[in-house]
Amino acid sequence: MKIAFHSSKKPRAQKALEELKGRYGNADPADAEAIVVIGGDGTMLRALHAYVDHAAPLFGMNLGTLGFLLNKHMVDNLDGRISVATRFVIHPLQMDAIDKDGKPHSEVAFNEVSLLRESHNSAKIRIHIDDKVRVPELVCDGVMVSTPVGSTAYNSSAGGPILPLDANVLPLTPISPFRPRRWSGALIHNKHEIRFEILKPVERMVSATADSKEVRDVREVVVREARSISKTLLFDPDYSLEERISREQFANETT
Repeated sequence: MKIAFHSSKKPRAQKALEELKGRYGNADPADAEAIVVIGGDGTMLRALHAYVDHAAPLFGMNLGTLGFLLNKHMVDNLDGRISVATRFVIHPLQMDAIDKDGKPHSEVAFNEVSLLRESHNSAKIRIHIDDKVRVPELVCDGVMVSTPVGSTAYNSSAGGPILPLDANVLPLTPISPFRPRRWSGALIHNKHEIRFEILKPVERMVSATADSKEVRDVREVVVREARSISKTLLFDPDYSLEERISREQFANETT
């Protein structure tokens, strides 16, 4: 099997990388049958972006902290594990933003798109779902849309719901909302488009970030699920992703 490797820069991961390359070689990602990601969840997120245009599925091995989307790190029988792995197909978000000068910006996000105030002034944001205004004025520190994959990350820490990977909805979660009071967000069907209109973008500047790609001083941001882009994650058959998600939903430790 042609396997390509992508590793964290941390010493432990680099040592594991050299051992695995010595055992299995290191194929070109463009020709690989699988890309093995060595590190933590952050390494997996970076790999998803790095290989977004590659067809090979990604098989993660955890040498990080939580490793929510990664399997156990084991050197033996790696090609056999990949051959029998369970496959999950995921889609990122497409973010199209327009900044204060009218310049367009396009990025994809596998975790979330977040809008955040840039100054001491709270943000004022109008939220449209397709062509209908759903929140005329959200006064807040920010707001985000996450994928099911990203729902366990920043979305969860902001009080948003954790979703199964195959959910057909996207969490829309406010960050420290002041108005409307007690609005905790919504679940938006993944066929819909979410448009954020920044009210008073000069006095109340807002940035938009797709995973790690930030656009400053935006006046409008449109988010939709990018169904034309898909990545496949591989998991060992005995890796219970559903159980991990359930533990996260009920605030239990994930092992």
